[in-house]
Amino acid sequence: MVSEQSVTPEYVEKNAVVNGIKLTYFERGIAFRSQKPSLLFLHATGFHARIWDKIINNLGDHHVIAVDQRGHGRSEKRKIQHWGEFVADISELIKQLDLVNIIGIGHSMGAHALIGAAGNLEERFNRLIVIDPVIPEESAYHEQSSEFVESAEDQPTARRRNEFDSPEAMAERLIDKGSYHIFDPDMFKDYCRYGLLPKDKGKGYVLACPPEIEASVYMTSRSNADIYAAVRSIDIPVLVLRAKELAADRDPTDFSVSPTWPSLVNEFKNGREIHFPDNTHFLPMELPDKITAIIQSEL
Repeated sequence: MVSEQSVTPEYVEKNAVVNGIKLTYFERGIAFRSQKPSLLFLHATGFHARIWDKIINNLGDHHVIAVDQRGHGRSEKRKIQHWGEFVADISELIKQLDLVNIIGIGHSMGAHALIGAAGNLEERFNRLIVIDPVIPEESAYHEQSSEFVESAEDQPTARRRNEFDSPEAMAERLIDKGSYHIFDPDMFKDYCRYGLLPKDKGKGYVLACPPEIEASVYMTSRSNADIYAAVRSIDIPVLVLRAKELAADRDPTDFSVSPTWPSLVNEFKNGREIHFPDNTHFLPMELPDKITAIIQSEL
């Protein structure tokens, strides 16, 4: 079941019920659907579909769908139990919308979900561009790690500030924290502008990805060991963009380094890689023009 409303002249905001949960997605360029590949964009943990606006706007005329994944953006809020849920959601959405000839562009957790969906529905895909996918070495899926705590409420992300007076107040608070200072200004503005929802009661806003949901995503990041079966089954071209590597003494709360196993590209039948050894995990936000040019070269 799909419902829709106009957002801007470029986008239409739509909702679909997928696996019993409401997913919101943003569609544009539907007139080009039969003429060119459909571009399917999936965001990283804690972000939202509209983080891709600058990149999408610079790609020209294409049929584009950017998804708010479960728990994020305008989609329904539920804690994540298993990363297979992200894979199943995107697989079902693709079938509901009858998407074919898809070029999938995903970042981080979104790249993981795209790879899983392509493993399920490869005949519907043209190629993948996966930006620093959260896929560690296969053995990591069978190990316990001291980086992970027993409940989402104890995960550091769960304690982040959730309420803000405005997107501008959010931007002012965050700009000097973490890696936000390296974000392209337009990308950072869109992150804040579309990363808040009005509070149910009273004035002000809350994060569109509640901290406890974001924490549940990190808590379950090693749940989907089946991702390697998808990786090895895919015949279509896969371009991996990989950021700077993990340091041995890494702070587990440092999300700026790559979560991608450096040898992952070799597990794909038709994979190739571009490595960014001096750039962070936030490649689309840090280097939107470069990422746009790479995507454009694959269209």
